[in-house]
Amino acid sequence: MAFFESFLELFSSHRCRRENPHRGDRRQSKPPQAIGYNRHAALSHLEGKTLVVDVEGALLRSSSTFPYFMLVAVESGSLLRGLLLLLLHPLVHFLRRDAALRVMVLLCFAGIREAEFRAGRAVLPKRLLADVGKEVWEAARRARRKVCVSAMPRAMVEATAKEYLGADVVVGRELSVFRGYYTGLMQEEADDHRSLDEILTGASAGAGEELDEGNVVGFRSHNKYSPPHRFFSYCKEILIVTEAEKKHWQALPREDYPKPLIFHDGRLAFQPTPLATLAMLLWLPFAIFLTVFRIFAFVTLPPELALLIGASSGMFIRVIRSPQESGVVVKDDDKAHGKLYVCNHRTLLDPCYISSVLLNNMVVATVYSVSRVSEVLSPIKTIKLTREKERDREEMARLLRRGEDLVVCPEGTTCREPYMLRFSPLFVELADEVFPVALTVGGRMFYGTTAAGAKWLDSFYFLMNPRPEYRVEFLPKMSLSLAGEDRCKVANRVQREIAAALGYQCTMLTRRDKYMLLAGNEGSVKSSK
Repeated sequence: MAFFESFLELFSSHRCRRENPHRGDRRQSKPPQAIGYNRHAALSHLEGKTLVVDVEGALLRSSSTFPYFMLVAVESGSLLRGLLLLLLHPLVHFLRRDAALRVMVLLCFAGIREAEFRAGRAVLPKRLLADVGKEVWEAARRARRKVCVSAMPRAMVEATAKEYLGADVVVGRELSVFRGYYTGLMQEEADDHRSLDEILTGASAGAGEELDEGNVVGFRSHNKYSPPHRFFSYCKEILIVTEAEKKHWQALPREDYPKPLIFHDGRLAFQPTPLATLAMLLWLPFAIFLTVFRIFAFVTLPPELALLIGASSGMFIRVIRSPQESGVVVKDDDKAHGKLYVCNHRTLLDPCYISSVLLNNMVVATVYSVSRVSEVLSPIKTIKLTREKERDREEMARLLRRGEDLVVCPEGTTCREPYMLRFSPLFVELADEVFPVALTVGGRMFYGTTAAGAKWLDSFYFLMNPRPEYRVEFLPKMSLSLAGEDRCKVANRVQREIAAALGYQCTMLTRRDKYMLLAGNEGSVKSSK
């Protein structure tokens, strides 16, 4: 063990342990007063003051950073990199905190291209926000300015703290970069000689304001194995929370987020603790076999038999309101015009599940982008839309005139959270009436959607869940008679009807908004598979 730690110090020989405070430093001349955490005391101590809060020690309910590094390893690297991190976890667990962080950073970041690292903005916010303690946030939000300090790399926590928790400044370890790639090494805290008021002055929220050292309060945990960040020396008072107290904290409810979390990316749908990650890796060989079996059943068997086989393999479909209860005539041989089913978009399998519940494999799925693999394996017919309005409208209208039933997802992209994206009004021009369908999905291990990953694997990942779930509700048909009403308002009316059935919130966000946040593009898809 001693040899391993000596190797780490040699490997990062650029480190500088001697602290050289800036000449303008305004640290407290007397040691700060440590106060045991009390909810009511914290509310009074933080009102209108500057708060310096330790992210791992005080803001999050768990002090373990392993799950967040595992997310970086898997989502920005590969499952192999995640396996290596898991195998070394017993060794890392017994290292000093600084040495353990260096090992995890080396394993997770070495060789990752800096320009392509988006896990800090697209993946980690979901898990970090889920671990924020409700009790500490009730106190922290009263502070006039918030400074979040973290032992993790700043690239991992900055987006969450600034964009979703309203932090003015995020201070974390900086990563070394060589020719556009992360080396896996961290710069030393002592290399940053800026004082607290210099950092706050540089922040937009604090520009032009001087630091009142009497109004700085710290919030951290008591950890004898790791010294506090140097910014806590500016604090007149420090609120101390123990690990035992944090175990009783509640998770911050979604409705209390300062900014709603609508979009996030990544494949893992669980908090990847060591035990949970081990369970996932052990499940993978069985999951691959089970996925092939499920796909074979739905592609080759009639819908009635496919549903039965799927249920026996762990797939779960709950029909809240059947088509017959909503007035849908499923089999109508004399119909002169096809039916138009409009649903919210959860995964690529939405039309397939609607077809299964209808017991009609002649339903046609309209999609904006689908890989060749997904198209070949689809149990129902698919047509690709071009995003050219007139061309797409004419193609769908032609299919409806031929008596074929269509499933359209006007959102144009998937959304994992309980929000509805803006509906494209194109479907309003296709029929006089539509049949809305409300969908929710569940999968506790993998997400079946991605913005920046390999989209041809979306359906495979969803079916790799031990118990993939779909909840389907057919709503009463809606008349689309415009009667002078703007078609966008008609589309919004359908959106609100589906959102009300699901308890979701309507937004005006679009596919472009999602992809700009998660993938850094406007939603272009590379269909290489």
